[in-house]
Amino acid sequence: MRSFDYNTAFSRNIGWVTEEEQERLRNCRVAIGGLGGVGGVHLLTLARLGIGRFNVADFDKFDLVNFNRQVGATMSSIDRPKIEVLKEMARDINPELELRLFSEGISTKNLNEFLDGVDVYVDGLDFFAFDIRRKTFAACQTKGIPVVTAAPLGLGTAVLIFSPTGMTCEDYFGFEGCDEFEMAIRFLVGLSPAILQRGYVADISRISLHERRGPSSIASCELCAGVAAVETLKLLLRRGEIRYAPWGSQFDAYRMKYVRTWRPGGHNNPLQRLMFFLLRQQLRNKTS
Repeated sequence: MRSFDYNTAFSRNIGWVTEEEQERLRNCRVAIGGLGGVGGVHLLTLARLGIGRFNVADFDKFDLVNFNRQVGATMSSIDRPKIEVLKEMARDINPELELRLFSEGISTKNLNEFLDGVDVYVDGLDFFAFDIRRKTFAACQTKGIPVVTAAPLGLGTAVLIFSPTGMTCEDYFGFEGCDEFEMAIRFLVGLSPAILQRGYVADISRISLHERRGPSSIASCELCAGVAAVETLKLLLRRGEIRYAPWGSQFDAYRMKYVRTWRPGGHNNPLQRLMFFLLRQQLRNKTS
């Protein structure tokens, strides 16, 4: 069996990064909350960039329903903890990885430890995990950790980057005082103000914010991972243009369309408020 050599394994990264930068990536720490649809492919993509240290959290197990989009979901992984499966897959890429595992997921009890020594946080939590997402984003702000969140929307990806010195998650999304349904609307519109995914849904009955369900695709998850990995790379190496919230980006592969959005004032922006209203009306008409 051949032995592992870090420099050889990631030598083809050189050119896009320098040898010195690759060594810096080797010593960076990225936290990933959730290892499901996007979280698992985030971990494997970032591991192939040569990032050497991770804090990862997930409490769930793989099931058949995960097969369409989750990189760790296979017949041999059914009923196995996602965190254990992804740990094995990541260490099969880089046996030298330093992995801190949080097998109970992120909670108020372990949040401080989960973010300890972290350079960038990459959001992989379930869409509806609003409570712990808000707490995690707020803790990152306090600790000076930038946040990358890439959402698989439609057959594309929507990306937001939160600076620890810029607009907060709360100011951008406006979750305070909202019930879960309203938070879902504000999160969806906040992630993708352009809503490029509208118009090609084949079966609208499969989407229900009230029932916490909607269609998904591996194509959009992998697009998320690619874009999030590049933004994480730029943050870690401190080079390249990064536009923080209230700037956002969305690419829809089905429509082959890219839009960059700017919503000063976040949820209070008139365009955002209009989109909230229109989406509420659409969802009411669908369920009436």
